[in-house]
Amino acid sequence: MKIALGQINPTIGDFCGNASKIIDYTRRAKERGADLVLFPELAICGYPPRDLVEKPSFVTRNGDTLAQIAKQAIGISVVCGLVTPAKSDTGKSAMNSAALVRDGGVEFLQSKMLLPTYDVFDEDRYFAPARKQEVFPLNGSRLALTICEDAWNDKHFWHKRLYNIDPVEELVRAGGNLVLNISASPFEVHKRDVRKKMLQAIAADFKVPVVFCNQVGGNDSLIFDGSSMVIGPDGRVLAQAKSFEEDLVLFDTETLSGNVHEQIEGVEASAYAALVLGTRDYVRKCGFKRVVIGLSGGIDSALTAAIAVDALGKENVTGVAMPGPYSSQGSKDDARELAANLGIRYEVISISQVFDQFRDSVKPVFDNLPEDFTEENIQSRLRGSTLMALANKFGALVLTTGNKSEMAVGYCTLYGDMCGALAVIADVPKTMVYRLSEYRNRIAPVIPRATIEKVPSAELRPNQTDQDTLPPYEVVDCILEDYVQHYKTAEQIAAERGYDAKLVNSVIRMIERSEYKRQQAAPVLKISQKSFGIGRRFPIAAKYEAEC
Repeated sequence: MKIALGQINPTIGDFCGNASKIIDYTRRAKERGADLVLFPELAICGYPPRDLVEKPSFVTRNGDTLAQIAKQAIGISVVCGLVTPAKSDTGKSAMNSAALVRDGGVEFLQSKMLLPTYDVFDEDRYFAPARKQEVFPLNGSRLALTICEDAWNDKHFWHKRLYNIDPVEELVRAGGNLVLNISASPFEVHKRDVRKKMLQAIAADFKVPVVFCNQVGGNDSLIFDGSSMVIGPDGRVLAQAKSFEEDLVLFDTETLSGNVHEQIEGVEASAYAALVLGTRDYVRKCGFKRVVIGLSGGIDSALTAAIAVDALGKENVTGVAMPGPYSSQGSKDDARELAANLGIRYEVISISQVFDQFRDSVKPVFDNLPEDFTEENIQSRLRGSTLMALANKFGALVLTTGNKSEMAVGYCTLYGDMCGALAVIADVPKTMVYRLSEYRNRIAPVIPRATIEKVPSAELRPNQTDQDTLPPYEVVDCILEDYVQHYKTAEQIAAERGYDAKLVNSVIRMIERSEYKRQQAAPVLKISQKSFGIGRRFPIAAKYEAEC
């Protein structure tokens, strides 16, 4: 049997568009001699549909669309994911299912057994689990059809399992000799390697080929890398789709051979590709073409602008410099050079005069109190208002430019530099911002060297640097990783890193006290194990644990 992996980029709720992709890829797979073509988890409606699942009309559209696809599946079998009505006593109205259709009809339907409820996943909120699963015979093989999480509970791979059953093991024991897994597995740095090793462990344990078809594309904060693959019983990669783009690859079960397409390798290269894909899909799937970015002359806005150009094309990116009373000439020059290197439209709108007028207007109320961070935030908010005005006038979206380190410690201004529709690099620590900038410059030198080498500064008061109020970013990022990602205590971090305990506590206190800002931020493109987004749910009105 020849199996095709239809690695597509669906849009949530776009039943017509998603069906067209599935039908087109099915036709192409048939032309190449495929007997069976797989599509990702919930490919018909897009993943994750979230509360759309609670609408009866949404569930109905899934079934209607499947019927349309089945009519086009002539002489080839198609497996694709969809939402189906639930017949259970759980109170859940829907199930996450995979259907096998051929020659106008549905020949087999299997629903997901393991429903993840951690990090960004909330499937137990929406779906009822499958009560049973069956092996399905096709073209001499006995298919063990699973959906994403169903394959993530191998007792030989995970030290601690989340579930007490293993759907793959049960299906193989029932006679399955070909494991199929349709997925919507989001990207994280280093996750592709873990995913591959997990699939290799399954193939080796049960001595069967494992066919994995993953979604690709960006949906809101989540980025799906694709990287669909077929693993042989000996652990070899027998077929491999590209990462971060749509693809169609074939695999022959008789010869154990298939198409192996080149991958994007390396932390910086894969993270950069993910951010480009996430930005492109967010803007376009929201119905926009153009973006506006504030260019300060600093490295964060420079990296964001480079990502935007690679995602949308230079003709769709406008960079705006908004110098204030404390903006250095070097920063002005760097912003202009960056725009020229990228070939984007570049505008200069000074906020100095408006800032003076604003200070004069509030002076009677401030009652001669000394200037402090209030005046700094006013500058940031004037810039945010300027960008939003341009976006409204020209039908564009504003991209925010703050990084993860700044978001963590609250080194950002509500309704100022946090204004925007998408936080492109808000899951990128400051130290990684530098690495990604160097990586982008190796492709083509667009970010000025002065921007990379200068001391970080918000330039909101004379001679200001970030390290006036923050430890070095190398220290901040280590504490951030330990505390936010691994939930280590201040005492553990201080002991393991060799940091002063008071310094660690001060950074953690800043992290905790900035939660109210983060929960008002634009959606964050997720590339790490724990981003400041839907997968991190902490109360705002809470007391820092060490303040006893």
